[in-house]
Amino acid sequence: MIVAGFGYRRGATSQSLASALDKACDTDRADALATVAEKAETAVFAAFVRNMKRPAIAISPADLAAQQTETQSAASLETHGTGSVAEAAALAAAGPDARLIRARVVSDDRMATCALAEGGPK
Repeated sequence: MIVAGFGYRRGATSQSLASALDKACDTDRADALATVAEKAETAVFAAFVRNMKRPAIAISPADLAAQQTETQSAASLETHGTGSVAEAAALAAAGPDARLIRARVVSDDRMATCALAEGGPK
């Protein structure tokens, strides 16, 4: 299973998320879409998930913070306790033996990030 993890700023759009995903991979490669629980229920993420026709996985703040990420964002560390919300969400959603296959990339408008992890279902 390949999970696309997302981090995004307030004001991001579905196009922001789509841009980040396009930069990370061919959209058909992602089996599921994940983000931190507080963002999983936002209108923008819900609309993106519906459009992509992939399951959404909400990651708890504790599970997010428990992941080791390749990249480090000071803002992400301060707000979420992880170096990359996108990488941590992808890893947590892909299961305990997940591996990062694409470090976070940034959308064209710089409002969203996406990373890919591969593993079995949690």
